[in-house]
Amino acid sequence: MSPKKIISFFRKHTLLKITSLNSLVIGIRLIISVFIQNLLAETIGAAGLAKVGQIRNLLGILSSVSALGVFNGVVKYTSELKDDTSQLQKMFSTAFVFICIGSIGSAVILFGFSESISKYLFNTIIYAYIIKIIAFVVPTIAINRVFSGVLNGLTAYKKYAKIELLSYGLSSLLLVSFLLKSNLEGVLMAIAITPVLQLLVIVLVFGKTLKAYMRYQGLKLNKHFAKALLVFTVMSLVSTVLLNYIEIDIRSQISTKINEEEAGYWTAMLFVSKNYMVFSSGLFTLYVIPQFANIFNGGVFKSKVLYIYKTLLPLFGLGMLLIFLFRNLIINMVYPGFESMETLFKWQLLGDFIKLAALVLAHQFLAKKMLVSFVVTELVSLALFYFLSMFLVDEYGTEGVVMAHFFRYIVYFFIVLLAVGYYFKKQKN
Repeated sequence: MSPKKIISFFRKHTLLKITSLNSLVIGIRLIISVFIQNLLAETIGAAGLAKVGQIRNLLGILSSVSALGVFNGVVKYTSELKDDTSQLQKMFSTAFVFICIGSIGSAVILFGFSESISKYLFNTIIYAYIIKIIAFVVPTIAINRVFSGVLNGLTAYKKYAKIELLSYGLSSLLLVSFLLKSNLEGVLMAIAITPVLQLLVIVLVFGKTLKAYMRYQGLKLNKHFAKALLVFTVMSLVSTVLLNYIEIDIRSQISTKINEEEAGYWTAMLFVSKNYMVFSSGLFTLYVIPQFANIFNGGVFKSKVLYIYKTLLPLFGLGMLLIFLFRNLIINMVYPGFESMETLFKWQLLGDFIKLAALVLAHQFLAKKMLVSFVVTELVSLALFYFLSMFLVDEYGTEGVVMAHFFRYIVYFFIVLLAVGYYFKKQKN
């Protein structure tokens, strides 16, 4: 195939265009991440890495709670209403009422209970001041979620790529400079204030588009959109908040039952996983949700899912196979001294592959606001992960947690498949 035909082929396939650009972004991020993770492993060790995992999970919880989970709702309605200015402004006004409530509530709790939260996360109160700093940063986390939702809803994947690269590059520089200055405390501080940097980048790159679509007309709660966004609030609280809480608790359990170094090895494995799973998360919000939102026919949905599978799964599978084959090289390059991680790769990679296939289907729940289906499947998935982890960690140590991850997603895939099939059967009837 000639270069001209290849370019023409990519232009006709939006998913491939997003995938190729996303791959470039992820590739550059991975290069930076290798350097950062190596520096962290050698400077703060596995125990320090476990603490980094705890604060990242806290920020993960806040990304949902501070904005009351409106992100996917903003993606959906921006995609559907981008040509209806009046309705769009009502939705944005309602979304900002939500984030005012979420961010003020979160900030008060973080500031008032900073010592208790520090004790729970790190088993010491010496990091309470970092929790207080996060309390002041919370509003920027919430605003980031709304702005990112607009970006994804407009399928502005080129601007998305610029923002991703610039944000990641600047936050990495911030982390390295704070690490060299203050070691572990510097790392935690840098992670805490990164959302401020990310907001500045979004405004810099995406500011003109935001002004065009988001004309401020005061805070006003629209009943229709409040009810609609509350569905996404429940979904986000069930998935994002519970998942991050469970990861915090499992990490604490590993530290208690085995040691903090083992908790650090599992955290390192999660970092590796999250680095390549970022590749899919961007595709879901930029492509999958906007596409599924307008499909009401089972045959059309099946064709779209098969197209996504045929496009993504072979690429994803090849990448994961390479990661597995070169796992020892990755450990030696990125996490020297973390040889115990080697046994975690097989189960984590297998689980992530099935997870990707399941999440493609599960985004139908978000696109169609299928609250009951989403909540039930998520609760089953999270409960399986938590209780299997608690059982298997006693039998197999840290490897038991990644085994639980694999078994959980096998069950989750079939439950989601049944739920989506039932939805289209009802539509047909």
